[in-house]
Formats: sequence, structure tokens, C-alpha cells
Amino acid sequence: MTNRLADTLSPYLRSHADNPVDWYPWGEAAFAEAQRRDVPLLISIGYSTCHWCHVMARESFSDPAIAALMNDGFVSVKIDREEHPEVDSAYMAAASAFTQNLGWPLTVFATPGGRAFYAGTYWPPDARPPMPAFRDVLAAVGEAWTLRRAQAEESADAVTDALARAAESVPADLPEGSAIAAAAESIAAREDRHHGGFGGEPKFPVATTLRFLQDPLVRQQAPVAAAAAQRALAAMAASPLRDADGGFFRYATRRDWSVPHYERMLTDNAQLLDVALDAGDEAVARGVAGFLLAALRRDEGGFGAGQDSESWIDGVRSEGGYYLRPVVERAGLEPPAVDGKVITGWNGLAIGALARAGSRFDESSWVAAAAAAATLVLRRNRDSRGALVRASLDGEASTAVATAADLGLLADGLFALAAATGEASWAVTARGILDEALAGVGGDPLLSANGIATAPDHTDGDLPSDAAAVAAAALTAWRLGAGDRYREAAAATVRALAVRALEQPFAHGSLLRVAAGLAAAPRQVVVVTFEPDGALARAAQRMEADVIAVATPTQAAAFADAGFELFEGKAATAERAYDCHAFVCRLPVSDAAELRISR
Repeated sequence: MTNRLADTLSPYLRSHADNPVDWYPWGEAAFAEAQRRDVPLLISIGYSTCHWCHVMARESFSDPAIAALMNDGFVSVKIDREEHPEVDSAYMAAASAFTQNLGWPLTVFATPGGRAFYAGTYWPPDARPPMPAFRDVLAAVGEAWTLRRAQAEESADAVTDALARAAESVPADLPEGSAIAAAAESIAAREDRHHGGFGGEPKFPVATTLRFLQDPLVRQQAPVAAAAAQRALAAMAASPLRDADGGFFRYATRRDWSVPHYERMLTDNAQLLDVALDAGDEAVARGVAGFLLAALRRDEGGFGAGQDSESWIDGVRSEGGYYLRPVVERAGLEPPAVDGKVITGWNGLAIGALARAGSRFDESSWVAAAAAAATLVLRRNRDSRGALVRASLDGEASTAVATAADLGLLADGLFALAAATGEASWAVTARGILDEALAGVGGDPLLSANGIATAPDHTDGDLPSDAAAVAAAALTAWRLGAGDRYREAAAATVRALAVRALEQPFAHGSLLRVAAGLAAAPRQVVVVTFEPDGALARAAQRMEADVIAVATPTQAAAFADAGFELFEGKAATAERAYDCHAFVCRLPVSDAAELRISR
């Protein structure tokens, strides 16, 4: 007998459809039932490639006795964090009031109105000191709700007030280059000089931080800090964190990058493709691109969210066993499952990275794959009104709303695709999506309707924050010549968050990269040619610039007609390369030897 999750879009929720737990998906029905029964909500958040989520499902959610405790005392809600990131963020913030060991599976106990009053992560079915048994946690929370409800509700109120205060920010001026360089140096001071990268155990790639350290301003004003990014990539690439097929695992459990947590995410690998590209490491870049195209790309052209850590080997569920085999031995094994959700913003990351890398390394198939993914997302990831949604699966759109980061990351990816293909239509679409993001995204309607605290988290997680993603896309739009209002939009975001970003640079790498882009004049290269694969275009792709666009005369005219002033007056019929700084261009050249690679 299956529960309510069998008909949901999420593969993660569907994997719990046979649990004896009377699960509800995230929605009004769960809240209404909790209020009718006057019992707490038990909100369980995870995702498809999460190993410990699978463990808790096997140990507890499949146990009839534990399920009975959940069904008798709570209304249980199962949430895919990848489908509902704003919900996950809200409850993760609330959970920080109760535990420092944040992660997934996340288990939150909330009032019937959804306000958290207790939380934790993984709990085993039986006590494993210092971890209590999940069954004992259920009993204790149920008793507290029945006998000490006032205290539980006071706790929920205190969390709500704390989150509201945390959302406050102090506006400041745009940071100067010296302040940005100092922020980069403070990050580099935390480098693990023995093993490369940052942090202890577990150890993550922190791609958003690496991308900031690679910014041209940092390379110029804080070269020692910038070198830390190069060392981190080299260390990761030479370690077990990188699989033999070129893809990177989510994180390592040890400081020396050994013993990976074997799930492989689109977010990490798309961003690490850009890291490798900026580092000039073609071998690593080709490996990551190969993984994206071979493992995560779906039949219709989009990219799945991630590949599981577990698989079946000889009838036994094995974590990492598939990846520990040599590549030649994997052909006879069933590979770990891929969560096929095509997430809007995550695909934006892949679209942009593949477009840039494909252009740099003359791999037209990568650019074509980026275009196919863009086509799919723009067609499938929409609701009945035509608005972009969070994700789709097998051609069916999710009911979850798109986040600001979804819109920003997709827009930025489409801008990169426009530059790579010379097709202005991608940039026009990107500008429209960016305008939607700048106008404001409504957020999860159920959180809003119930007044659940949603203090915006402006720090980076495994991808740029909402604010940074939109600001980065606005910066790109300005660099392409879409107008000064986009620069001002990016600047306004940086001003609002600069104080916190400079105080906590490691958590704000994406925003600081935008700040660096605003502090330095952009270099823009436009090649107008009838031979996109010719010598002039190939040489231009190796230049150090913020924008490298290759277009035919007709395409350049289309960009100009669409309002991208960088292309105005450049629809020459003869082959020309324009090297511009802040929209002021040197005399065009037609000889590749005359192009200056460095800034």
C-alpha cells in the first residue's frame, strides 16, 4: 500500500511512497490536518542522493513501530530540499537554534502553523550515545507538546524573532578594490597548506569561494590569495574526490581529500568546470564536462540534479562500491541512480559553464549541449501561466515556484550561451528573465500564508545565494551593453550586503565576485566574422576578458537592434576583432597575431 507521495514529482518523495508513515507532501493539506488534530508537524527534509537520508529511511521510516509513533502523534511532511529550497532554508535557519550539527536529513518539529520549536538531523532508531533514539525523541517531543505546550510555542516565537533580526542589513558604499583584496587575503589565511583547499573534516570544494579568488581583481591585487584557488583545484583533482571518469564527489570526509562522500551533484561540477576553465586546466575541465554530458544529461537535453552515492552490487546496497571499481569494470554494473529533476537554476550553471568551456576549447558539442538544455528548461519548466518553476521531471513541471537564484543563474547561463553562439535571442530571453528577478520573486506561498519566518540567507551554500545570483546576472547584462540600470541593480545589492560580506568573506564569495566586477573596468572582446571557428575567433577565445562574444555581421546587428550597445557599429562585413575596456574600444584588428591575450 502506498501513501500520498506516490503521485508526487520528486524521485526522493517517491522513494518514500511505500513507507508505513502516513506522509504528506509539502502543502496546505498537511497544515490543515495538523490543525484539525491539534498535533505538531514533523517535517523531514532530504534529497535523493543523500546517503544518511537513505539510512534513516531504511532504519526508521520503514519500521512499522516507529511509523506508528509518527502517525499517532504527528502529521508527517516529507520535503525534497532541491524542489523546495526556500522551505529548506527557512527550516535550516530555524534548526540552527537547536543544533550546531546542521545537515540532511533535517528533522523539524513545528506547531500546526509551521513554526519550529525543536529540530535535529539524523537520529538512529536506537540510542547510539551521544545520539538519542529517534523513537525516544518522538516520545519526548509528543510529551512536551501535550504537557508543556506553552514552552514549545514560546520557543517557536523566539526563533521567529531571532530570524527577523538576522534579516536586517546595514547599507554601505561599494567596497573599493583594496577592501575586496583584503577579504580575499583573509580567506587565503584559512587555507590548508598541507592538503590544499579550506576547512577540516568534512571538506568541501567551496566552488563559490574559489571563483571569487580567481577574479581578475584578486589576481592583480592579492596574487598570493588567488594562488590558493589554483592549489585547491590541483589538490582536489589529484585526490580521490575526483572520480576516474572526471566528475567530482560532493565532499571528502578527511582533510587530505580522501574517503569521499560519493554523491555527485550538478551544482558542484558545473561550478568546478568554471574553476578549471579559469585555472587554465584543460584536462580537468574536459573531465568534468565529460561527466556532465555522460552521466547527468537527460534524454531530452536537460541535466539531472545529481548521481547517488549508493548502487546495487551483487544484490547488496553499496555506498561508493561502484565508484571504487576501475572504470573498465563498471560497464557490467548498474550505475548509481541519477535524480532526473531538471532544476532551473542548476541547469543555468551548467549552460553557462559548458558554453564558456566549449568556446574556449573549440568543443562545439558542449555549446550545442548547453543550447539543448536551455531549450528544454525554457519549454518544460513553466506553469500553466507560462511562469518559470523550480524544476521538471520527465516533461512534467513542478508546482514549486522558481527562486530568485533560479532566475539569476538561468539568465546568466543564457547570456553566456548568447556570447558563445552569437545568437542575440538567448540574450533577449535572459534579459527578460533577469527583469523578472529584479522585480521580485514572491517566494513559497505556504510559508508566506502562514507567516513562517523566512529570513533571507545571503550567504553562499553549494551555489550562489539568491541575491548574489541575481546581482551577477545583472553585472553580466551591463557588460553586454544592456544598460546602466543593470549595473546599478548589481551595485544596489552589493551596497546592501557589503558590510556583512567583508566581515564574513568566506560565506559571501559570489557577492564579493560581483563587488570585484563593479570595482574594475570590464574588458569586452567582440569578434565579428563569417568564420566563427576561424583563427581570429579562436585567438580571441584565449584572451583574458569579462566578455568574449563571437558573431556574424548579421548576428552583431541583431544584438545592437535588441538594445545591447556593446555591439553597436560592429556589424562590419570584413572580419574584425574589437578589444574594449568599459565600452571604449581600440581600433579593430583582423590579424590574430595583433590580439593581446593578457589584460
